[in-house]
Amino acid sequence: MSDDVIIERDEAVQIIRMNRPEKKNALTGEMYGMMAEGLKEAYADDSVRAVLILGCPGVFSAGNDIRDFIQVAQSGDLTKTAVFDFLTQIVTAEKSLVAGVDGVAIGIGTTLLFHCDQVVASHKAKFKTPFVNLGLVPEAGSSLLAPRIIGHHKAFELLAMGKTFGAESAREAGIVNLVVTPDELEQSALAVAKTIASRPKEAMEITRKLLRGDRSDVLERMKEESKLFGERLASEEAKHAFMKFMRKER
Repeated sequence: MSDDVIIERDEAVQIIRMNRPEKKNALTGEMYGMMAEGLKEAYADDSVRAVLILGCPGVFSAGNDIRDFIQVAQSGDLTKTAVFDFLTQIVTAEKSLVAGVDGVAIGIGTTLLFHCDQVVASHKAKFKTPFVNLGLVPEAGSSLLAPRIIGHHKAFELLAMGKTFGAESAREAGIVNLVVTPDELEQSALAVAKTIASRPKEAMEITRKLLRGDRSDVLERMKEESKLFGERLASEEAKHAFMKFMRKER
């Protein structure tokens, strides 16, 4: 089992930490699978009252590991991958989700935040979704949720234009709840998760369900995005963009 994802407990909070700092927490299929299992374990454990998703100091996630993701995508239907399993678990989350973001949050590093109940960011956090730049389309239901949460104009800036949002801009847009220093980030995010965990369990669960509403439309949009994402990956436009991107990485 890889150490690229670490699952820990702190009282009633399950902590899922992306732990591949040498690659800026670029996510592989194996990492998605481990995070999905960590969420399932949390949902099945009555003693877990909240889940906290963290990266490493200085980096939340650089998004998908490009080479790994291309291999996964070429294997067939994206809805049958560990990536989609993880996305399904955050869409249908049975426990409150909190994220603590320091440094870069690219692609899925940003879009997963639309499924969280609270997001704490350091003032060094940077949010960016370069899907269109790579000849792709948004994922994780973000094409539906982003306009709902931050409005069409801000969502277009983020998802279509690939604009980078700093921590304060993300807070003003409604993606982030609290901005702190990098040194304060993890303890502040954990404190938020523990506050949620300390509230009356049934009342919290009912209130959260009322606020989140029916998620079937999000799941349907995510399936539609996955189909289009797979088609775009095979396009000449995306192939050219990926080749250009990988040349820059060398």
